[in-house]
Amino acid sequence: MTVAEETEVTLAVGQQKELPVVADPDGRHPDREMHAILEIGVRGRPGRTGAPVPGTGPALAEVLIVDTSRSMLHPAAKLHAAKDATVAAVRMLPDGTAFAVLSGRFHASLVHPGPGSAVLAVAGPAEREAAERAVRILDADGGTAIGTWLDLARRLLKDQPAPVKHVLLLTDGRNEHDHRAAMALDTALDACEGRFVCDAWGIGDDWDAELLLRITRRLHGRAHAVRAESELPAAYQELVAGLLGTAVPELRIRLTPTPGTVIRQVKQVVPNEQELPPVPAGPGGRGAEYVTRAWGEEVRHFQVVLTADPTGRETGEDLQLAAVEVAVPDFGRPVRLPAPQPVLVRWTDQPLDASRQHPGVRRHELYQQAGAAVAHAYRAWLRGTDGRDTADRELARALALAGELGDAQLLGALRLIEAAPGTGRVRDGLKDVDWQHLILSSALTTPPEPAPVRPPASGPRADGPAPPGSAPPAGDPPGGAAVPSGSGGPAVPVRPDGLVECPDCRWLGPADSVYCGGDCGRLLRGSPA
Repeated sequence: MTVAEETEVTLAVGQQKELPVVADPDGRHPDREMHAILEIGVRGRPGRTGAPVPGTGPALAEVLIVDTSRSMLHPAAKLHAAKDATVAAVRMLPDGTAFAVLSGRFHASLVHPGPGSAVLAVAGPAEREAAERAVRILDADGGTAIGTWLDLARRLLKDQPAPVKHVLLLTDGRNEHDHRAAMALDTALDACEGRFVCDAWGIGDDWDAELLLRITRRLHGRAHAVRAESELPAAYQELVAGLLGTAVPELRIRLTPTPGTVIRQVKQVVPNEQELPPVPAGPGGRGAEYVTRAWGEEVRHFQVVLTADPTGRETGEDLQLAAVEVAVPDFGRPVRLPAPQPVLVRWTDQPLDASRQHPGVRRHELYQQAGAAVAHAYRAWLRGTDGRDTADRELARALALAGELGDAQLLGALRLIEAAPGTGRVRDGLKDVDWQHLILSSALTTPPEPAPVRPPASGPRADGPAPPGSAPPAGDPPGGAAVPSGSGGPAVPVRPDGLVECPDCRWLGPADSVYCGGDCGRLLRGSPA
């Protein structure tokens, strides 16, 4: 027996719970939006002696796509770097890993395991050497039609049992031959979504950041680029090392709304923005699941938007709008999952809509504004002299937003565009690729720095608001969302059948239910924060 490493998943719900109960002129109560931030983390924990761990990481099926269009020869250093990086990645694949290398032009072709093969190669010394030989003799010609590249990767990965299916795509171009392709990019993305994770890389001076972001946002990957061709092999090695260290191949966020609550949107907001489409959580249920993939030891943030009607609801009382759970399919390793958490609302007669003021929600809005300012500045810069004033104004706005966010990475990227520190003016002599790097940088997001812990001056914390700059007490999730405590035992007695019955709406649920899962959503045990 070996010592297994147990993976732990953590969940915290951050929100400002207050929403106003304000009738319209006709006396109707419109639905109100509750915005909440889910902070989900994955980390390894020393485990107890148990079943042997199957390998050093989850099984991986990898497809490496190399752009071999004619532009990769101008300069030829791009193609040389692409070959070096692809070989470096193949050499890192553990024995038994399913993999393939594709060449992308007007059409995609199988470089290894060879034309006509319907299955992936299986990594071993001989297969890795054969793949390296095939990659080394690649030449470049033709155009760029990325949809066909992705579709061939999809077909190769379709029957793979590996829990992590990944595509690593490299291009120096702008998908300029999409109209001539056997499969357009939009059609390919529709077919590939949910089938694998794709990271996309730009190399050279003529790649398109928006294209890379469009691909990776649909396929749940990340967009990257190198400023110098020589940086690519090390970047590939770092990425593959992260894939081989994947802690959780798939994690599902399960939302179960109470009656009258509607799920409007769920999206990832840190480390980048990605819309998450819902899948049914189970037959006949109200809930929905949102699938996320390929987790290392990391923390991601997700924004949830719910709507609810306050008509007939109590004011000044914490009510549950939805329950949040995390589910991980069995992949042969022990996983410790967090307890379900509630998304709450407290209807109030005050006119302020507090839900959007939660720091995580507000932070994401600032990132959206900064990204829009960068996009506007770039479009104005393309107009030359006519757009110079607009470009300067939008750059200054992006700099101000990055400063408010305290994002050093984004500030650094913006200052590469700025003429001189503090001027807020666009530098002369910029190339288009300088803006492409900035667009990618503006798509990355970071969580806020944790507030410093400052003990109260005297005595326990009062019921009123904490002083500015103070941290929430230990155990509170980010943003001060209430975590009901059950230490006082259930306020509603447990029935002989082991269930509790809500005294208001007669909902039946497990004995440890903190909030009613029925129509009223009221607190059943413990006391609200």
